[in-house]
Amino acid sequence: MADIIEMPKLSDTMTIGVIASWNKKAGDRVKSGELLAEVETDKATMELESWFDGVLLYTAVEAGGGVPVGDLIAIVGKEGEEVEPILKAYQVKKGATASPAPEPATVSVPEPVVAVVPASISEAKPTSNVVSTSDARIKASPLAKALAKEKGIDLHAIQGSGDAGRIVKRDVDSFQPTAAPSSSSFSSSLGKESFEEVPVSQMRKTIARRLGESKFTAPHFYLTMEIDMERAVDSRTRLNESAEVKISFNDLVIKAVAAALRKHPKVNSSWLGDKIRYNHHIHIGMAVAVEEGLLVPVIRHADLKSLSDIATEAKSLAQKAKNKQLQPADWEGNTFTISNLGMFGIDQFTAIINPPDACILAIGGIQQQPVVRNGQIVPGHIMKVTLSCDHRVVDGALGAAFLVTLKSFLEDPIRILL
Repeated sequence: MADIIEMPKLSDTMTIGVIASWNKKAGDRVKSGELLAEVETDKATMELESWFDGVLLYTAVEAGGGVPVGDLIAIVGKEGEEVEPILKAYQVKKGATASPAPEPATVSVPEPVVAVVPASISEAKPTSNVVSTSDARIKASPLAKALAKEKGIDLHAIQGSGDAGRIVKRDVDSFQPTAAPSSSSFSSSLGKESFEEVPVSQMRKTIARRLGESKFTAPHFYLTMEIDMERAVDSRTRLNESAEVKISFNDLVIKAVAAALRKHPKVNSSWLGDKIRYNHHIHIGMAVAVEEGLLVPVIRHADLKSLSDIATEAKSLAQKAKNKQLQPADWEGNTFTISNLGMFGIDQFTAIINPPDACILAIGGIQQQPVVRNGQIVPGHIMKVTLSCDHRVVDGALGAAFLVTLKSFLEDPIRILL
């Protein structure tokens, strides 16, 4: 009796999974727990293991194709077992009325290439090294992708040496780029109109949907405050002179925010329609920019952790986010979110609330500005922060009180180290 493998729900917001690459092809033997494919969700690329022992008889889509959660992606059974009756039985079970060998359900990825492995295993053909001609996806390990991005290498130019032409780390390390085009060829392209259209990734679709819902459902209001970071700058310098783990300003902000939330627990809340949830635990989400959008890994119980613990965890989560190695436990459960664009030279901005949180704090860069101290104008370090609040949960006075407390912690950092 053959076994059906359906697209699992690999994240809380996932509705469609895209097969980034197949690690097995039709006709291969598979064992339970063996890596079958890599699936791109709305937040990360995750490994999909086989749940059964047998022969891979059928794959519903080529790499690069999308499958809704709960739909068929593969069939594992005995060697030589007929696929046609299995598909018919599956169709009946799902209540479908299409032909016996249906095309799998496609999604809104523009013109996906959908491949059906023939029922006869002897006729099955291995998939191409390029996983989809429509969106130029290629087979590459997450580490190889991250390394290529870091080196500025186009993966399309690399010949993979891994299984089924998959690009691995050694391929990126050994790649020698070709010479840049001459100035004459560049000048010949001037004045020509051109453009590139890129299919929207699952991550970008989810970002668009969730933030659109947040912006147009939650009544936002914004509170901005200037914070004198002179003592924070000095404290960080002294800490990093002896600390084994280097502390960033973002780490200081996370610790100070967690301490301020402990003083103002009603800010650490969320709107649930007919009730408001006031969280007793403090899980800080930190927005991390990645190639396809934004991920928000979570530092759990941030108020109970030391600065060095926060720094270590933040660096690890940020790297995992960039390498698409985050697991659901890494991004779920935030109660408050911080978005920091200060390192990009932004001095002030507003952020859209990250559901289900009631607030998000936008952090600008530390700017050298003249300030008044003891009646004298002296050089200072000023940082602007903007708190976006859901007015259904947090009122102006409560948000302002939270910022006053945060300001006091950052202007006298020794208070958050006690």
